[in-house]
Amino acid sequence: MLNTKATVARPAPQLEDHIVLQPARPVAYAAVEAMRPLQWSKNLLVFAGIVFAAEFRDIDLWVEASVAFVAYCAASSAAYVANDLRDAPADREHPVKRLRPIARGDVSPTTALLLGGVLLAVAVMLGALLGLESLVLVLAFVALQAGYTMRLKHIVLLDVFAIAALFVIRATAGAVAVDVPVSEWLLVCTALLALFLGLAKRRAELRLVSAQETPGRQVLSDYSLELIDQLVSVAAASTIIAYSLYTFTAHDSKAMMLTIPFVMYGVFRYLLLIDRDGRGEEPERVLVTDKPLILAVILWALTAVVILALT
Repeated sequence: MLNTKATVARPAPQLEDHIVLQPARPVAYAAVEAMRPLQWSKNLLVFAGIVFAAEFRDIDLWVEASVAFVAYCAASSAAYVANDLRDAPADREHPVKRLRPIARGDVSPTTALLLGGVLLAVAVMLGALLGLESLVLVLAFVALQAGYTMRLKHIVLLDVFAIAALFVIRATAGAVAVDVPVSEWLLVCTALLALFLGLAKRRAELRLVSAQETPGRQVLSDYSLELIDQLVSVAAASTIIAYSLYTFTAHDSKAMMLTIPFVMYGVFRYLLLIDRDGRGEEPERVLVTDKPLILAVILWALTAVVILALT
């Protein structure tokens, strides 16, 4: 039956891989999987403060940013565990989410509660270690994650704005942790890029649910493919425009304009992937598996570091 589906035009993305149930895994392995380590790539944003401020040579700043990175990895993983524990019954009816460790039964509710509590404690302790402002930002991040899990993810548009706000907190926390000025351009570009990725995720989820005729998250009923496509286009264009304005105005040197093509290519490549292949439900997986996209990010980072270091 799987082979016959492959002949249909524009099939849903790699559904064959998702509907094969995996065997039970050791609790320790499943617990790490429940923490969603692939999602930790989002927390690399805490290092953006050092990059935007061009403070590359101070080892102490990198150490402080690394502590912030670990804190937000722990905080976000605690939120994922809590979310999966709460949504486990619904996840078991989803073609992709039913493979999550808690929904699959590899991590018991008791183990999940203990794991989430430990992760939350680690995040708070590391935030306090970095100072009062960092602690407040960690607590705000945790509170917003809780609000998203409990209610905001079910409210149309507010769901993606909450996701964007979480990214803005990460970017702010990175700058605060290393005691560099928070760039307004960093926050604007971060928010717009997060909106773009969040809307693309909703589009992929909507396509997947429609293709499988299975229940999805509640908020999807308030979206349509036509609306999502318009919003994704606006968010993509706004991201490129905001980043271009940053390169024009944020530095004495205009050499940062040389990085614009990498940003444009990255956004266009992602649009191609979500349109052609239906990918985007797991943006963190796309960002670490698509080779052209990875190359664009690496080239952007190297070019930006060289320009900022020299100018």
